[in-house]
This record gives sequence, structure tokens and C-alpha cells, in this order.
Amino acid sequence: MGKEKENEFTQTIKQHQGIIFKITTVYTTNRHDQQDLYQDIVYNLWKSFDSFRNESKISTWMYRVAMNTALTQVNKRKRTGYAVSIEKVVVQATENFDFEFEERLKLMYAQIHELNILEKGIMLLLLEGKKYEEIAEITGLSPSNVGTKISRIKQKLKQKLTKA
Repeated sequence: MGKEKENEFTQTIKQHQGIIFKITTVYTTNRHDQQDLYQDIVYNLWKSFDSFRNESKISTWMYRVAMNTALTQVNKRKRTGYAVSIEKVVVQATENFDFEFEERLKLMYAQIHELNILEKGIMLLLLEGKKYEEIAEITGLSPSNVGTKISRIKQKLKQKLTKA
């Protein structure tokens, strides 16, 4: 890859690093795993950068590569076992904040972490303000299937949040 392509790639990553960060946050439970996933995503984006054909928005393509990388890593982790994060224990021990909003936000993200892999990705994209069509393009589902899944996920989250 030439210097021009390297610069273009670097600029693209800088411009859209929030996408990568959000996916790593949703699919990991500690800082170390988040950093590993971030590096894996950037590596996979680098490997496939030449194959991007501008048939969709660059952000859509990045979401798709990032989510596929995250799903692969989550599946590997399931096969090799799972360790409890010390960060998670510390966060749970210090959850007595005075701000009701922060509590509700933590609760919502905790519930999102309990969703299955695809549901997590769909909720991340929905919270990002993506339209059903773009979520469908990123996930490979049909727009109507995305709508159905979002409705079911919302119902599942409501049930869990009312029990909590």
C-alpha cells in the first residue's frame, strides 16, 4: 500500500474512531479486552481497506468490519472460557452515585451486555441513531427483520428493567 493510501487510511480511522470505540465498549467487559479488540478491528480494516469499493458509506463499511471482528472475538472467548473483570467488580462496588441518570444509564448498559451478540450490535447501531435500512446493510438482515428484532429487544429490555 502506498503512502497516499496509508494517509487516507489513517485519516479515515481518526475521523471514525468513535465507531470502533463504541463497538469495543459494547462487546468487551474490561479495558484490556477493549484494547485488544480495538487493535484487531483496526488491523482488519487495514487488511480490507483496498477492497472498499465505495458502494456504501465508509462508516457503514467500518461498522460491518468492526462488528464482524467483535463477533469473531466474542465467539473465540466463549470457546476458551471467560474471566471476571476486576473493573466490573470495582464498578459494581461503587455504583452508589447520587445521579439517577448515571444509575439508569449503567443499568441500561448492563442489560445490553446481557443481550446476545446480534442484539447488542443492533442496539448499538440504534443508539447511534442509524436508520433501519443502514442497520440492515451493516448486519446483513432485511429492514423488516431489523424492525422486528428491535421491537423484541426493546420488549426484552423493558421486562428486565422493570424486574431490576
